[in-house]
Amino acid sequence: MSWVYLFFAIIAEVCGTTLMKKSNGFSEIRYAVIMLIFYVLSLSMLTLALKKIDISVAYAIWSAVGIVLIVIIGFIMFKEPINLYKVLFIGLIIIGVIGLNLTSKVH
Repeated sequence: MSWVYLFFAIIAEVCGTTLMKKSNGFSEIRYAVIMLIFYVLSLSMLTLALKKIDISVAYAIWSAVGIVLIVIIGFIMFKEPINLYKVLFIGLIIIGVIGLNLTSKVH
């Protein structure tokens, strides 16, 4: 169940971050309010995931998957550029997370 919590924590964090951009520096209040709700949900789910998953693994996965998804969303929704450097360094992040996961055990 902890992995399910982590999955939903990631989805909520990505939604919150996307809405952060859409809030335009808090000038679009409706997006800002929904953003805060998603962040509370994300941190709540992450907290539940940490009951069984090492914090080093859970946080690394939460961050890395969030980064990858935000880069994709930035490209699709906000027309942000993706270049070779972004792809390379995202790949390194993913390799690091895999390494952390391989060296840790779930309780």
